Amino acid sequence: MKRRVKLGVLVSGSGSNLQSIIDHIEKGLLDAEIRMIISNNPEAYALVRARKHGIPYTVLEYRDFGTREDFDRKVIEVFNASGVELVIMAGFMRILSPSFLNAFPMRIMNIHPALLPSFPGMHAQKKAFDYGVKFSGCTVHFADDGVDTGPIIIQAIVPLYDHDSDETLAQRILKEEHRIYPKAIQLYAEEKLEVAGRKVRVKDHKQTDPHPLHNPPLVNF
Repeated sequence: MKRRVKLGVLVSGSGSNLQSIIDHIEKGLLDAEIRMIISNNPEAYALVRARKHGIPYTVLEYRDFGTREDFDRKVIEVFNASGVELVIMAGFMRILSPSFLNAFPMRIMNIHPALLPSFPGMHAQKKAFDYGVKFSGCTVHFADDGVDTGPIIIQAIVPLYDHDSDETLAQRILKEEHRIYPKAIQLYAEEKLEVAGRKVRVKDHKQTDPHPLHNPPLVNF
């Protein structure tokens, strides 16, 4: 029987990446099971998704805890009680405390809508659009004590076109998020990820030699 990695998912909003993970599990493409979903927002649509698929969830609101560490200790308690092995941040709008990071060392994944280390933090798509980049994308990484600074697992590249807005760019990036996040989790489930300093190596990774990307394209040049 294949190993099924036990997930704990942190959400705050719509949960589209959560839905992608659920879909990949239900299609047999991702060897994982979601043991618990925790939201800091009782109105998060992600909880509707959890109920629809019969996945256990808990709501923990910040105002019910004295400090950030108190909140995180409760999250750790709930995840440990649920047998969670890997923590997935899926639109969770909160910086994790050192105690949480220490409880799950290199076992917390996050996804960011930019090609890190460019444009960390909030509103990354708009930052990339306003800067005038020709390519943007998304990044899955392990969380550390910085803001979007952890070791990078997988990235996807998305072109920025002249007719784009920051909204259309964000939509194109989101489609790739829904592809690479389940893939990163599957690589973890297959025990293929090795962290060495800042680098994440993938065991048995077949090296490809894709054509370089150019935007605008080098037509007849």
